[in-house]
Amino acid sequence: MDHILLPSTIEFKDTDNPKIGILVLSPCHQGYGTTLGNALRRVLLSSIPGAAVEAVKIDGVDHEFSAIPGTLEDVVQVILNLKQLAVILHTDGPIKLSLKKKGVGDVTAADFETNADVQIINPELKIATITDAKIPFGIEVIIGKGMGYVTAAEKSSKNLDLGTMLMDSFYSAVRDVGYDVENTRVGDITDYEKLVVTIETNGTITPREAVNQATEILMKHFTSILETTK
Repeated sequence: MDHILLPSTIEFKDTDNPKIGILVLSPCHQGYGTTLGNALRRVLLSSIPGAAVEAVKIDGVDHEFSAIPGTLEDVVQVILNLKQLAVILHTDGPIKLSLKKKGVGDVTAADFETNADVQIINPELKIATITDAKIPFGIEVIIGKGMGYVTAAEKSSKNLDLGTMLMDSFYSAVRDVGYDVENTRVGDITDYEKLVVTIETNGTITPREAVNQATEILMKHFTSILETTK
């Protein structure tokens, strides 16, 4: 297989945003830029594990289409906000976190009562707005580990407290992946390719760590095939 040129320059570029990184491979044999880029993208988006809110219980609320007393947002908007919560679990989980706040103003992720088992990466995340100082805002969330996107319908409500609402959960630590394939020259040959992959995470892992994990997943699959076909 010496006729297939392997990339001689592999570079990972950090950016001003610690959540965004760029992987560059060059030169790639014709067609391999798309092959490698697509494989990495699919694994990065689907197979990097993480943690997410799985269910929520809101004080004074019976179902997801209710208004929340003393709060600007309705249940649907609060759930959408909670989906953006970026957390690291230091236990196999799941765990419960509670939040109670009084007074007019914003409720953010920093208001959760945390412990050593969980780390909130985006404490500035706005969850709700209290509009009535006489009515406190209180919620309890269940956070668990997983992979990919799991809908509420796929989860079990068994053993959940009355009034707890299951949520769709996006567990992946990777938020977005894009890649470009550019032409590049090697000597007199001009149809080689340069692959540029841009990775954005939610901050719970670095883009470099995400690429490392995705590459290991692909290598394990191909190693199994290689060992079987020897």
